[in-house]
Amino acid sequence: MEEKNNALSPFEEIYLEEGFYVLKIQNNSPLPQKLSKSIDSSYIQFHFCLKGSADFLFNEGAYSLPVSEEQSLLLYNTQKDLPLNAVLQPNAWMFSVVMTLRKFHTLFSKEAHIIPFLSSENKDKKYYAQEAVSPSIAVVISQLMHNTLHPNIKELYIKAKVYELMALYFNVSEEADTAQCPFLVDEDNLKRIRKAKEIVVARMAEPPTLTELSQEIGLSLKKLKEGFKQVYGDSVYSFLFDYKMEYGRKLLVSGAYNVNEVGLKIGYSTASHYIAAFKKKYGTTPKKYLTAAAASAV
Repeated sequence: MEEKNNALSPFEEIYLEEGFYVLKIQNNSPLPQKLSKSIDSSYIQFHFCLKGSADFLFNEGAYSLPVSEEQSLLLYNTQKDLPLNAVLQPNAWMFSVVMTLRKFHTLFSKEAHIIPFLSSENKDKKYYAQEAVSPSIAVVISQLMHNTLHPNIKELYIKAKVYELMALYFNVSEEADTAQCPFLVDEDNLKRIRKAKEIVVARMAEPPTLTELSQEIGLSLKKLKEGFKQVYGDSVYSFLFDYKMEYGRKLLVSGAYNVNEVGLKIGYSTASHYIAAFKKKYGTTPKKYLTAAAASAV
């Protein structure tokens, strides 16, 4: 069973079996989106941020835990419920696995000793773990986010991939086989794709051409295009446009820079060019956006 939430809640819930479901969360809007879902203490939560960032809120917002791009967060507490309360930043994507401890035990019944929070000293305590997403896990998350399978086999595919994801997450061997992906093939290629993203972000004002970028990371132009789309869900320059717009928006909201200064910082030679790009992305001008943001904050 699949449940799609309304536009105000940008997540898709896919029920796999009793006590076991996943959330595909995408905020493609220009504004932060709040997510809320009741999750009781019998569940373990795994959150993987593939793109952008999110802030997890606890104790009715008194405590905030940021999770940035290519980071994961494990939440488990037998003593109290941990409802999902998070703020997903613009252009952020996250994939979450939620399952009961009973279901989790069935996956690792013979290997429970390798799971830190199932050890005798931790099994009745809260357990939070925040780690970097490995390249092999990133490939599986990309496959889970971007699959276009027939509905009859989609649930089976997702369940199989989530099992693979759990195996990779708790893998204790440093010589595990790399998860396979049609375009990325191995972790080395995935590292090159990530390097490409770092390069265009660092040089957003004057980014290299795709040919120059492919040469710099040592990957063919075809693999660069296909691999970048697989990992980040968009072409290199579409991704960069979204990144520049969000980066510029944050600079504007900070009040430290005017429109012309922000435009120059992200690669627009004139204020008019930046205003046109901003309007294309957000549907309004920077000035009107700031006015509306100020009014909503009152």
